[in-house]
Order: sequence, then C-alpha cells, then structure tokens
Amino acid sequence: MIFVTLGTQDKSFERLLQAIDREIERGNIKEKVIVQAGYTKYESKNMEIMDLVSQDEFDKLMKSCSLLITHGGVGSILTGIKYGKPVIAAARLKKYKEHNNDHQKQIIKEFGDLGYILELRDFNKLGKMIEKSKTFKARKFTSNTHNMVKLVSDYIEEDNHTSWFNKFREVLMYLVFGVFTTIINIVSFYILRKLSIEVYISNIIAWTLSVLFAFITNKLFVFESKGKSKKENIKELISFFGFRILSLGFDMGSMFLLIDILHVGEMISKVLANVLVIILNYIFSKLFIFKK
Repeated sequence: MIFVTLGTQDKSFERLLQAIDREIERGNIKEKVIVQAGYTKYESKNMEIMDLVSQDEFDKLMKSCSLLITHGGVGSILTGIKYGKPVIAAARLKKYKEHNNDHQKQIIKEFGDLGYILELRDFNKLGKMIEKSKTFKARKFTSNTHNMVKLVSDYIEEDNHTSWFNKFREVLMYLVFGVFTTIINIVSFYILRKLSIEVYISNIIAWTLSVLFAFITNKLFVFESKGKSKKENIKELISFFGFRILSLGFDMGSMFLLIDILHVGEMISKVLANVLVIILNYIFSKLFIFKK
C-alpha cells in the first residue's frame, strides 16, 4: 500500500494527486493508494481519499505502507524516515497558490541532500521516481535526526533564508498600495475643492474612489484572497465597506478636529488623517476581512 499525506496545510495540493492518478492510469502504480488529503478536495476512482485521520490511524498507515508520498512538511517527512519507509517528497509552491512561500523546496532539498528522501521536482517523472524508490537505500534514522530537523526548520523559518521581501511582503505590499490609495484620495479631494465643491462632500467622494481602489488591490495583491465562492466574496466586500465606513468616521472626525478646532490647513489635515486611517485599515483588513 502507498500512503499519501498532504498534511493539514489550509491550501490545496491537487497537483500532486493528479500526478499520482496519472501514474495509476498508466499502470505504473499497481498498489492500493490511500490519501490523507487535508484541505485538498479531489475525487478519484483510483484512490481511497480521506480528509483527516486520527493520530493512531495515521501511525498505522505509516507503519503498514510500502512507500510514503508526501508534501514538504517536516513532521510527515520525519515520521516516514523514523519508520524506515522510502519517502518521495514534493514541495508545495507559491506560484500555484499551494503555500504562502516556497520554503518547502528548501526543506525537501536539505533532507534529500542528506540522503534521507527522494525529491520529486518534475511531476511528470513520478513514475520513474516510484521505480527508483524500490531500490532506494535511505540514510538510517538516528536519535540525532530531531536535531537535524530542528536545524532545517530554524534555517527556513527562524533565520528565514528565503528573502526579506517574502518575510515582510504583506506589509510592504499594503504600504505600496496604501500610498497609491492615499494619492487617489488626496488628488481627488484637491481636484474637487478646486471645482469649489464643499470640503466635506469632496472628502466623501474622494473616500469612495479610494475605497474602491483599496478593495481591489487589497484582495488581489496584498492579502491574496482569491478563489472564494460568490457568497464569500460578497461577504468580504460588505465587511470591507463596513469597516471603511468606520474609518471614514475617524477620517471625518480627524478632519473636523484638525481644521475646525485646531485650525490646521486643509491639505496638511488631510495627509495626517490619512496616515492614521491607513494603520487602522490594515488592522481591520488583516484581523476581520481577509483572514488567512
């Protein structure tokens, strides 16, 4: 029996199951295939697929399988090594929306270079990799493996040897589009005032234009909230505008305080109010709207 585990990552890894299905259809896999799919929704007449299994059942499947095919989760890889199973590991990739970054590539490479597992890079070569696994002599598990895994995990997660951009991507992207949103708001406000439109009406129109721009860019490029149902998209839109109305109230209150009470210039007041609103909107969006 071949055991496939995709862990509990909250993103789909359908690409790996499709590759396994192809090899079954081609006759390269003749054994029974059992899949712990997690959040991956996939239907197949060739495999027995379960969402999640208990720890006892997971260990039982691990012990009885002849081959483990897994994603790049350290826990799954280590368990396969511990039980002395040949392990084929494939990385979830950011470009396919299978993970938030590509750190699994580095994890699998580290294990592969140390001789513990077989690394699957090209999914079209899965059949050849399965054939290779039959004669693969993995490095023997020792008590020091936990230390090795900790080093790999620290290398990827704590020291973050991916890139500083990946580490701070969300905040950086929010700031970039926040600047554009602010520019749209301020420029619109300036043009409307030049047209002699009343200051607070100008502020509301400028706010509406900037919110429309912010929703699209936040959804697509900052928090990457894609692929949801129509109902969930509408819910996000309503929540986004609801919280933006709260921030509009803060914006208007700040403008009133700065202009009418403290007698600060209109444009300076607008800029100061927008800086505070950007911070509030990030907190609202991350915690209540585009939740991971």
